[in-house]
Amino acid sequence: MMSTMETKNFGTPDEVRNLPKTKIEVVNLGNGSVMKLTLEPGWRWSEHVKPTAGTDSCQVAHFNYGISGRLHVRMDDGAESEIGPGDVQLLGPVHDAWVVGNEPFVVLDFQGGKVYGK
Repeated sequence: MMSTMETKNFGTPDEVRNLPKTKIEVVNLGNGSVMKLTLEPGWRWSEHVKPTAGTDSCQVAHFNYGISGRLHVRMDDGAESEIGPGDVQLLGPVHDAWVVGNEPFVVLDFQGGKVYGK
């Protein structure tokens, strides 16, 4: 049996993507990835990512761990939730979201990093 261990640091991400009010940092580990997403105050998916994604709502699924700030999410079916520091969130596709307050929202996403913001 062969063991595998890989350690990376967001100080040197494998990929960085920048959109308005959006910084996406991705580290790739084996077949997976982790995304650190930093969203500035005033950020809203439908204003700042929609033009790049080309869809009416976010079509990416996320498995999130909130680091700082707050994000409000509204699913296309009308369900709403908010995520903040220490919260873990499983979020399916078809949603809009926006930063709440004057603090950047920082989250680690263990699912959507390979495709988000492309």
